[in-house]
Amino acid sequence: MMDASKIETQNNRQTNFGFNRRQKTIMIIVLASILLISVVLGGIFIDENRIATNLTARNLMPSFEYLFGTDWLGRDMFARTLMGLTLSIGVGLIGALGSAIIALILGMIAATMGKVADNIISWLIDLFLSVPHLVILILISFMFGGGFKGIVVGLMLTHWPSLARVVRAEVMQVRSAEYVQVSLRMGKSRSWIAVHHILPHLIPQVLIGFVLLFPHVILHEAAVTFLGLGLSPHEPAIGIILSESMKYLSSGMWWLAFFPGLSLLLIVRAFDSIGSNLHKFIDPSSANE
Repeated sequence: MMDASKIETQNNRQTNFGFNRRQKTIMIIVLASILLISVVLGGIFIDENRIATNLTARNLMPSFEYLFGTDWLGRDMFARTLMGLTLSIGVGLIGALGSAIIALILGMIAATMGKVADNIISWLIDLFLSVPHLVILILISFMFGGGFKGIVVGLMLTHWPSLARVVRAEVMQVRSAEYVQVSLRMGKSRSWIAVHHILPHLIPQVLIGFVLLFPHVILHEAAVTFLGLGLSPHEPAIGIILSESMKYLSSGMWWLAFFPGLSLLLIVRAFDSIGSNLHKFIDPSSANE
């Protein structure tokens, strides 16, 4: 009894003076969202003159005036990094959204349209998962002519399999639920059940999957662009910035690659934190802790 009372007292103190898991989860989501929104707004509204050529300010190290230093043309690396991150987030948004829609459609078809459809889509999922994303992404991007269109289409068509497998498993679980069987016995059509019973159950899973796709999409876009097969060299993309900076690292201009690369990793980590904490927030087993 004494041990139980002590544990209850400690729990009460934690409730009164600390944060429970739900509060910490909300706080992490809010802080990460503020960071991402700040980066996007900064990239949209920043003065474009800061990335104009200024030969009087070439190769300057990081300072209070130039937080990330300047490059060989005197361009402000902080401004270029913000614009590059904004562009990467935009590409990631389109790519992840397209992949999530494809995964939702194929996952529902596989679980509701019979064994033949399930076998075909399961084979497609296994096929895409058996080949590295970058290989298929480069081939698709090259096939569509590269540039913005090629990289976006490639990202959409290569990042859906994992989420589609999750959607398929969720649909098969919901399909066997008692209330779905009752609807079938009452004469409801499969399309009516899919829209009114299955789809609402899938929305949280697809939302989390959509957010968790962002880190992979952004990193793969940066990697393909770094190799020269993605966005146009005239775009201020992070992959292009890192690719250009490689020739100057041997000259001691470390800041050209360090700050853009670190910023990209922070943005990716922010998206990953939002996705994982949204999963904790929505998961019934941990939502009330």
